Amino acid sequence: MPPRFDSVIFDLDGTLWDASATMTTAFQVAKNSVDYVDDDITLAQVRAVTGQPYEVVYDELFPNLPAARLAEYRLLCARQELAAARQHGGALYPGLADMLAYLRAQGYRLFIVSNCQLGYVEAFLAHSQLGPYFEGHQCFGTKRLPKAANIREVVAAHGLRAPVYVGDTAGDLAACQEAGVPFIFATYGFGRIDAAETPWRIAGLPDLQHLL
Repeated sequence: MPPRFDSVIFDLDGTLWDASATMTTAFQVAKNSVDYVDDDITLAQVRAVTGQPYEVVYDELFPNLPAARLAEYRLLCARQELAAARQHGGALYPGLADMLAYLRAQGYRLFIVSNCQLGYVEAFLAHSQLGPYFEGHQCFGTKRLPKAANIREVVAAHGLRAPVYVGDTAGDLAACQEAGVPFIFATYGFGRIDAAETPWRIAGLPDLQHLL
């Protein structure tokens, strides 16, 4: 069993919800509005880059676009993504609201740190109506800092003494190791990590009630 923590910091995509279908549609709407992007964006492609820093996503999805076009297209996609997230949201993973209520009742302070663009966490909180459970959040889009730095910032800003991070990718694990924060691996998300690297694992959000 893990030690007693005072707070839980969550990743967003692949941990709290799956918005990849919504984001795929947003990419397609953006693509259809210009004449310099030829290939359709598939759900598999979006899922493959989910969790990476926001700007890296575009470098991987559109490697052949010139820098000026890529910057322009990124802004178009960003507007479509935020609009889609606010209006359509994503699929909340089962048991999310009950798990958050349980953790709060047990005295845990709850936060979100994501590699998403500015405004995306707010869209999640508004669409899901789960905002009251979370005390704060940070993302890549705020200062374009890596996830480890954002985790450290949340820990310092809120005076967290014993936080733990819940995420679903090897990048999340690496960020936690760099930030010095314990990690719980959400095996149901987008990433794959060897069991030897992540002894604390959950197959669904309700498992946190037993683990913590």
